[in-house]
Amino acid sequence: MENPEQLIDPLHLEDLRNELHPSIFDENETYDMLIIRLPLIGKTLDAQSLGFVITSTDSYLYNKSEQRFEETKSRFEGPHKIMDATMDQVLKSFVQYQEMIAEMEELLYQDRSADDFMTHWMELKRDVLRVERILLRSSVTLKAAIEYYEEAKGFPVNSYADLHEHMERTMRAAGLQLSKLDYLYNFYNVRTNEKMNRMIYILTIISAIFLPLNLVVGFFGMNTGGLPFAEGTSGTFKAVLLMVSLVILTSGVLLYLWKRRVEKA
Repeated sequence: MENPEQLIDPLHLEDLRNELHPSIFDENETYDMLIIRLPLIGKTLDAQSLGFVITSTDSYLYNKSEQRFEETKSRFEGPHKIMDATMDQVLKSFVQYQEMIAEMEELLYQDRSADDFMTHWMELKRDVLRVERILLRSSVTLKAAIEYYEEAKGFPVNSYADLHEHMERTMRAAGLQLSKLDYLYNFYNVRTNEKMNRMIYILTIISAIFLPLNLVVGFFGMNTGGLPFAEGTSGTFKAVLLMVSLVILTSGVLLYLWKRRVEKA
């Protein structure tokens, strides 16, 4: 059993200790370094960088919490088993994003979207985009490692190709969910704009009805002599009657115009 710490360049050791290091495959004379970063989907989204050192006979996983190397028992099967178990968990847990987006879509179609739709939408967009970005880098890195080792003795090409396919499948699923989120955002904007236009239309109708009343009130409010209905005991009644008549007349004109519009539509 080789001591990997004696083989590894200090800069590579620093990379292996870095919990945020992206996926990378680095070839060297005495060893190769493979770091695969995969998303961890739970209540919140996180990511884990799995760092391996592969020598001519063995492979080692760097345990970040204990700051030491652990032998994986097999040069190629060991790293594959660890990465495959993590990737299977990613496949299963990604379903929760698909379910949340489907629920958001259903509520939107039923016009029962939550008040915090945009906040929820932004959180989903951020997480799914991050999953896709992490898997894109990991997929490219793993493909480079497969191409490098595919002629090596004992390398399980089919097993690693299956792992790579799982990454690609999850990445495609993330891309599909991002497209659906963009569609839901556009649909939500259209629905919101329709509601705003309807409110503006109603306010315009109300303003049109009360505009003649404002003119009448402004006219009779002038502090000048010779105003109609200024003399006599029935002046107020006549002014009110005039205003009611104007409201009825304006409402009738608006109703007529609305009916003509509906008939044309």
